[in-house]
Amino acid sequence: MANRKAIQDKEVAAKTIEKGLLIVHTGKGKGKSTAAFGLMLRALGRGFRCGVVQFGKGAWQSGERTAIEKHFADQVQWHTLGEGFTWETQDRARDVAAAERAWAATEKLMADPAIRFIVLDEINIALRYDHLDIARVVAALQARRHDQHIVVTGRNAKQEMLDAADLVTEMTPVKHHFAAGVKAQEGIEF
Repeated sequence: MANRKAIQDKEVAAKTIEKGLLIVHTGKGKGKSTAAFGLMLRALGRGFRCGVVQFGKGAWQSGERTAIEKHFADQVQWHTLGEGFTWETQDRARDVAAAERAWAATEKLMADPAIRFIVLDEINIALRYDHLDIARVVAALQARRHDQHIVVTGRNAKQEMLDAADLVTEMTPVKHHFAAGVKAQEGIEF
């Protein structure tokens, strides 16, 4: 173990770059947004001011939002600007307009020098359905401040987003209670 420790210490010491990360959580499995909010909790614990823009989840109140509003309202700007799931709205023009409003909120958060961490929840869905232009979004994310971390979530992340990211995690389903007829559970799904 002493040898392993020496190797690990040497590897860690060789890492000298400091930068804000673009993190992508994608895949068909559960936990993409949950993991992003876990990272935000870590950032809040370090005193970061944070922002959240929800692109697709509509106005329903999640447990994460309730907890943030109760305990961290002074540190987090939260914008839920989606119209709900795309299969619910059935109105492309409305979905595009909602995505554009959410992107405008994102640009304001990115421009705020106090905001160090941003979650763009379900933006990959808006990009998948071309509600936003992928080239414009990726260019803006790449041009962000050097100290700003951004986590994007949602299934089917486009290749351009994956290529731009510093860290990509794909959530893979192995087993899910919903497939066995169990409904969404308070405190787990919402």
